[in-house]
Amino acid sequence: MDLRMIKEPSFLKKYSTQELTALAEDIRSFLIEKLSVTGGHLGPNLGVVELTLALHKIFDSPTDKIIWDVGHQSYVHKILTGRADKFETLRKYKGLSGFPKRSESDHDIWETGHSSTSLSAAMGMAVARDLKGTNEHVVAVIGDGALTGGMALEALNHIGDEKKNLIVILNDNEMSIAPNVGALHNILGRMRTAGKYNKVKDDVEYLMKKIPAFGGKIASVAERVKDSVKYLLVQGMFFEELGFKYLGPVDGHNFDDLMENMNYAKKTDGPVLLHAITKKGKGYFPAENDKVGTWHGLGPYKIESGEVIKQASTGPGYSKVVSETLRKLAREDERIVLITPAMTVGSKLEEFGEEFPERLFDVGIAEQHAVTMAAGLAIDKMKPVLSIYSTFLQRGYDQLVHDVCRQNLNVFFAVDRSGFVGADGETHHGVFDINFMRHVPNLTILMAKDENELQHMVYTALQHEGPIAVRFPRGNGYGIKMDEELREIPIGTWEVLREGSDVALLSFGPILQEVLQAADELEKIGIFARVINARSIKPLDEAMLIQLGQEGIPIVSIEEAALQGGFGSYVLEFMNEQKFNTTIERIGIPDEYIEHGSVSDLLVEVGLTKENIVNRVKVMIQKQLRALKNG
Repeated sequence: MDLRMIKEPSFLKKYSTQELTALAEDIRSFLIEKLSVTGGHLGPNLGVVELTLALHKIFDSPTDKIIWDVGHQSYVHKILTGRADKFETLRKYKGLSGFPKRSESDHDIWETGHSSTSLSAAMGMAVARDLKGTNEHVVAVIGDGALTGGMALEALNHIGDEKKNLIVILNDNEMSIAPNVGALHNILGRMRTAGKYNKVKDDVEYLMKKIPAFGGKIASVAERVKDSVKYLLVQGMFFEELGFKYLGPVDGHNFDDLMENMNYAKKTDGPVLLHAITKKGKGYFPAENDKVGTWHGLGPYKIESGEVIKQASTGPGYSKVVSETLRKLAREDERIVLITPAMTVGSKLEEFGEEFPERLFDVGIAEQHAVTMAAGLAIDKMKPVLSIYSTFLQRGYDQLVHDVCRQNLNVFFAVDRSGFVGADGETHHGVFDINFMRHVPNLTILMAKDENELQHMVYTALQHEGPIAVRFPRGNGYGIKMDEELREIPIGTWEVLREGSDVALLSFGPILQEVLQAADELEKIGIFARVINARSIKPLDEAMLIQLGQEGIPIVSIEEAALQGGFGSYVLEFMNEQKFNTTIERIGIPDEYIEHGSVSDLLVEVGLTKENIVNRVKVMIQKQLRALKNG
């Protein structure tokens, strides 16, 4: 079947199981081919082909609301809702998003990119439906990894209490980004092996009805027998105790099983949880046999061999620099403990875990717990390091403020993926952390210009008293020489990389390379820029700023982060408090969400380029010269 001809999913209503099976194979072949060029979340989508087809056959999207948790498994949904012809643009600049996007289709009911949000959204939609008096179905699809998120558990608790008609599809593939952890994962494991509970329970109920009614006593016995069967067959009955009708587990690749249970769920009053067992990466051998999460989300690859096509790089990955420095230091200091919320693979912590298995804690998708656990470790004089993506640290904000910084605890936040991350788009860009961290008392924020400075910052963070965040980007360093001996970087000090007296360019992180190139271009037209590595984002280098103010040099701040309330704003505030009449320009990410695309495309979009820096400086200096002339 030419998948590009699909406009909407209603045609599935007439499809037989045999036709659905053939279509599933076509979709898998399509995904394997297209993603070998664009990259993307291959494993999750290969695992939900039959599940998605069954959903769109049984339910009437978009009238019935299908809500995808995380959303990285929505590619099949996109194909069935008329977007197969756009897959060449998947995750590319101005192209098809890798997550549900309401602007793309009416079938994309809920936008997401972070986990554990679907159940709360579904509850809101179910309440809205009932208040409006309509009768559409609300279906949330959530993975077993996302179910460990506290928000999902809060929603389960509320849904079970309210008894709204709502269907939860638990897509259980035993793995999210990396192998899942935790007690809930173990409960699901027991359910997977328990067999089908509902049919046996129904058979017991039928037999009980055949017993002549000798009064209340036999009825009471019958209920106790049914309960005994229930607890015998499904250990714990976690979901039924929460108020859900539990269906399953069912084979998530068997159309008959899926459709039978979905139809049953549609007819059931109250909340229903359908437990579907799927195979992540199904239909493509390298993805099916992935044990560490490589095929969860990746770049281009060779279809025949499964070899991932790696981009050429001159230096080590920033995440690797952080993890290896921590591993080196952990050999000397037994108090160093690493915590990560399901990012062992993403943050390159595997080797640390192999060497120090008792000192690496993957807490699953539980960012709030991770932050406060770190605080608890710090209370007892350990040296906790929370390795976390910038975009996920947002989820632990209250814990950062209330549990860590308020108590001035020695917690080291290793903030991975700071700045633009590229193809995953606005839900994953690490561009807000400076803004939500810099106003929190006691917290220090650093960012290195390169991999060598980064290793020294990791060392510095572990010597520091009080909470500290070291930001670092996705990607690789420059291949510069790495110092053998680690040293402390004085906090609150900046570094002049290039002298100049006409303008001061303040920046930090990899974008400094663009700033240095801009300084080269400015020199060609007779403007000499002082380039400053503002590596201590908080506290500022107040002495250097006072010096700039006294010299009367105009300042331009450049940051790969949100402008509002960011580093440049901090500089403005300080110079204003010091009563300097300094001209200050700020370049950064405007007050809007920046969508997906290559990092280079996104930097151009927001003006974080040497050309824009040069133009802004030229205009600023021309204005200053005119003001002097007219003054």
